[in-house]
Amino acid sequence: MSELKTTFASLELKNPFIVSSSSLTNSAEKNLAWEKAGAGAIVLKSLFEEQILWETSHIMSEDHPDAGDYLQGYLRAHYLDEYTKLVKDSKQKCSIPIIASINCYTDQEWESFAAMLQEAGADAIELNMMAIQTKIHYEYGSFEQGLLNILKNVASKVNIPVIVKLGSNLTNPICLIDQLYANGAKGVVLFNRLYQTDIDIENMTYCSGQVLSDAGELAHALRWIGIGSAAVPNLDFAASGGISKGTDMVKCLLAGASAVEVCSALYKEGEIKINQMLNELKEWMTRHQFQSINSFKGRMKAKDLEHATVFERTQFLKYFGGKQ
Repeated sequence: MSELKTTFASLELKNPFIVSSSSLTNSAEKNLAWEKAGAGAIVLKSLFEEQILWETSHIMSEDHPDAGDYLQGYLRAHYLDEYTKLVKDSKQKCSIPIIASINCYTDQEWESFAAMLQEAGADAIELNMMAIQTKIHYEYGSFEQGLLNILKNVASKVNIPVIVKLGSNLTNPICLIDQLYANGAKGVVLFNRLYQTDIDIENMTYCSGQVLSDAGELAHALRWIGIGSAAVPNLDFAASGGISKGTDMVKCLLAGASAVEVCSALYKEGEIKINQMLNELKEWMTRHQFQSINSFKGRMKAKDLEHATVFERTQFLKYFGGKQ
């Protein structure tokens, strides 16, 4: 029998399938159902920093601008209470690791919130950090330094593992990942999905593009996990985006991931998808005579970081250079 146990960010998982943060994980009852369906761990729905700031700005009266700080503090406390309750209730019902999620992009005292999540029983904290940079007068590296500052502040206040989920719009993910490891990250997830922008050409307004991920998005994570797991071997990696089959899990594990985070496939097909994907993983392992995840994890990671040609953009020339 193939053994699916794995370790991600110091967490012992019965299998590498992690239910990603979304509205699918916003209640203890839903999370218990995911555990019963076979999930190895669950990332709770994120608390968004922007949500607190947005609601404050919409509630605040123009006649009393000084009330902004009070309202922001009140809303923040309200959301924190709700979120810690979600952690406590999920831990009470579930036996698999429960990972709390904070979606933040500024250093706004999130370390104190992290301590509350640890006290509530969270097994780990995932910092979901991404933003696009649009300032003309921009100091290179300031965005990355901001992420490191948030990580350092949070990691200094908790004893549970801190995981960082990164967006894909980075100049040099490997350098940043190495610094994340040096500053206390126990795991990194590649990649978070930006809001998909589209344009309604009849009304000439911006609208949401494709909400759910597709298979084409997996390649980006495979490239950087393949390179990153070789460059920063002591850090655990998880893949996110475009994972909908057991064979996708195999690819991620071969590249060097310890686990995968799945969301869109569960929206499309529900709880049954977990067992299907795990069975496909087991079938592949049996066919290739692998007894455990560790026996093949990382077999396809970059061997020569200076000349990782299979991961580079020059593949276009290799495959399409002769086309006229």
